[in-house]
Amino acid sequence: MTDRTIVVTGATGLQGRAVTKHLLDGGWQVRALTRNPEGAPAKALARAGARIVRAEMEEVSSLVDAAEGAYGLFSVQPTVGSPGTAPGFSAEDEVRWGMNVAEAARIANIGHIVFSSIAGADRHDSETLPTNLVSKWRIEQHLAKLGLPVTVLRPVSFMENYTGEYAHQGGSLVSGLAPDVALQIMAVDDVGVVAELAFSRPQEWIGRATALAGDELTPVQIAAHIATAIKRPLPYAQIPMETIRAVNEEFALAHEWLGERGYRADIPATRRIHPAAMDFPTWLQRIGAAQITEFLDAQESRGRDA
Repeated sequence: MTDRTIVVTGATGLQGRAVTKHLLDGGWQVRALTRNPEGAPAKALARAGARIVRAEMEEVSSLVDAAEGAYGLFSVQPTVGSPGTAPGFSAEDEVRWGMNVAEAARIANIGHIVFSSIAGADRHDSETLPTNLVSKWRIEQHLAKLGLPVTVLRPVSFMENYTGEYAHQGGSLVSGLAPDVALQIMAVDDVGVVAELAFSRPQEWIGRATALAGDELTPVQIAAHIATAIKRPLPYAQIPMETIRAVNEEFALAHEWLGERGYRADIPATRRIHPAAMDFPTWLQRIGAAQITEFLDAQESRGRDA
């Protein structure tokens, strides 16, 4: 396996960094694709041992050039509202990028594609889904239509969502979910573990689609775990759905879907695949508490300076 090469799209993003790390740890050669090879995230990947390659998911030709001669490809696209996306980035942009990556993989004759989708995307025929799930499903369907050797991973919400401004406002943990509604969550690092496993065992994983989740907790429980880990109070405050809808209708629909239907991933099945998949307290101890504390300290410092 050490002479095989995996192309990682979105390599400087959360999932891309995790997948790159575990591929390198597993002895793979990694071509880390990025729009900005000179940026600090790309340079960090280079120091870790990845080969940095400039490519744009908007440009099929650049993707083909980057993928030529590689064995595998990890495909992930940002969704609407993802950090780093342009203000006008749309669901149609996401789908086009995913299809471009698929086309490049076809042209370059990639032997194994691992596509990161989202849990619940496969319920498209049985219920009305939020736009971000529909986008992932459309990319999944396109990969299947092309007849490519694909593994689909469908992770739930990421624990990393609780490390920044998205979740922390006014000294509280916030979201649009009711306090007693359980949300399935997963550590991004564990997606990297499963992706590397899939590439290492193609005979088991090609043609397989798997939902992934590491824990299931209510917002109040999440806030309590964080408060214990960072040793400071952190109450939970629900954002009214009208407030979310006034900002973005799609975000409101996504919150309503999570509150009424949810991801429904099989957590024990995830642990059969990856026995060391982190629950939320473990993630806080290993990774999250330090990141949350750093963010809150910086937030408080900005408040004092204002």
